[in-house]
Amino acid sequence: MSAFTPNFLFYALLIFCLLLAVGLSVAAWRRPNRQRLALRLVAGWVAAAALWLIAYPPTRTVPGSRQQAILLMPGYQPDSLQALLRQLGTGTQLWRYGAAPTPDTPTLHSLVALREQLPHLRQLHVLGRGLPSDAASVADSLHLIRHGGAAVAGFRAAQWARQVALGKTLQLNGSFAAATADKAPVWVGLRAAGKTRDSVQLKNGRGTFQLRYLPKATGLAEYELWARRGTQVVARETVPVEVMAIAPLRVLLLTTTPGFEFNFLKNYLGTQQHRVALRTQVSKGLTQTAFLNQPTHDLRRLSPTLLARYDVVIADNGTLTSLAPAEAQAMRAAVQNQGLGLLLLAEPGALPRALPGRAAFSLLPRPTGADLPQPVRWPDAPASLAAPLAAELRLQAGSTALVTDARQRPVVGVTRVGLGHVVVSTLAATYPWQLQTTNTAGYAAFWSRLLAAVARPVPVAAQWQVVDAWPRPHQPTTLRLESATLPATLPIVTTAKQPAVRLPMQQDTRLPEWSTGQFWPTVAGWHQVQGPGATRQWFYVFAPTAWQATEREAYQAPTAVAPNNLPPTTTRQPWAVGWFVALFVLAAGTLWLEEKL
Repeated sequence: MSAFTPNFLFYALLIFCLLLAVGLSVAAWRRPNRQRLALRLVAGWVAAAALWLIAYPPTRTVPGSRQQAILLMPGYQPDSLQALLRQLGTGTQLWRYGAAPTPDTPTLHSLVALREQLPHLRQLHVLGRGLPSDAASVADSLHLIRHGGAAVAGFRAAQWARQVALGKTLQLNGSFAAATADKAPVWVGLRAAGKTRDSVQLKNGRGTFQLRYLPKATGLAEYELWARRGTQVVARETVPVEVMAIAPLRVLLLTTTPGFEFNFLKNYLGTQQHRVALRTQVSKGLTQTAFLNQPTHDLRRLSPTLLARYDVVIADNGTLTSLAPAEAQAMRAAVQNQGLGLLLLAEPGALPRALPGRAAFSLLPRPTGADLPQPVRWPDAPASLAAPLAAELRLQAGSTALVTDARQRPVVGVTRVGLGHVVVSTLAATYPWQLQTTNTAGYAAFWSRLLAAVARPVPVAAQWQVVDAWPRPHQPTTLRLESATLPATLPIVTTAKQPAVRLPMQQDTRLPEWSTGQFWPTVAGWHQVQGPGATRQWFYVFAPTAWQATEREAYQAPTAVAPNNLPPTTTRQPWAVGWFVALFVLAAGTLWLEEKL
């Protein structure tokens, strides 16, 4: 511990100032020239007192409250600050959020930290562009009062998935408001790969919109969202998206009858790089097998070892009905305890007894003449899809419809059985969609939806999440890691435009599987956080001028605006040190000048 404690410095300076005053007084008293003796004595004591007051200035009572403070966000107006200080009192505390340290105002990086430092704080007045992203976490104990903040023209809201799997549709929802009261129509569009892929007209120059695009390649993409009135582009924003490759699934196809449905499905899954095996029961004791993207192996008996090799089993009624008791038990155990997914292509008649979760579904015969193709629907499905139905599907409590007909009746349903899922589909044939050029995308979307619902869950060792909605250069960006343990080595944040930065992590005491780190980007663009192990996560840092209107709306959302109903109070504030420095210079100058006279 240092010997120079505050008490030591206090008494040391006090003794020094007293000795200085006594020494100057003795020197003035002993001087032969007794003229202006009183002036020298007063100047000496004033110089010593001024030196003491520079270190320990006295305080004064000023209007202000310890229960209120002012937070300065980027873009605040000095005139608004002066007006607010006149209203609240000059003694009100000031903070700057996320800015470089300044000598006149302390810097604040977290509202949670401010709440812990100032537990008596009740109201926080905000000037500038909105609030930090952690405003919602303190809104229950701290009233946030925004000042100014006129509406900004442009895209007022925007939401899209920052990560999209290849083959999945990117959907962007948002709202737009024009800069003026002009109600001329505005076109809003999404531009990707050099072309406008989707657009919509806002007839009154404002309103909500929804745009869609199906990415064609994996990688990091920066699409463009634009708004145009006539021939003039009035707003343009960047839409960063990481298009990810689909993780290949291990799919086992089991059928008792050779047919087009399973063969087309096998070939399609193979072209999507899934690992596929097909077993066709030609006759009792005779099977045909086919393998794609994996080595051959024995498929004659469904054992626990064989089922552990696959994520999804797709079977028909005949296969499940003909299972031996040991095979049926292995299938049920794999679904319940290991998370295996089972998809049954149902046929007319009762469901097989070997189907896990059989009680969640029931089949009814189709009415006479209802064997014609029926329209099928699901979110974002092509409107032209239709298929014959083998039976009428009824779902019990706990089941969910994945695909419906034109009357919103389920034709494909899913239920959870232990750790796994079971899907029952009554579509008799989907392979004709592959033969129709206009329905090829619908075939892919249908089977992608079913496989995503039934596939064995993939354990995730670690996963990153960017807490801030709009990361900016020179602003703190919070990265949260969800992992079973705290990383043994510090993760690294890299980008092509700045050196790699190690990210210190802090574990959450309430949720030990969460740990957070704060990163300060210096440039806009794509960044990647690496670790622990092989975990990688891309995230985008937006330019300071991007998405201004949207960010303001997002900042306003979590605030709880409260009236300024606290009674006027006073607080004590130190006098400005400059006054005592000037007093010391005046006294010392008087002593020097008097000596020369």
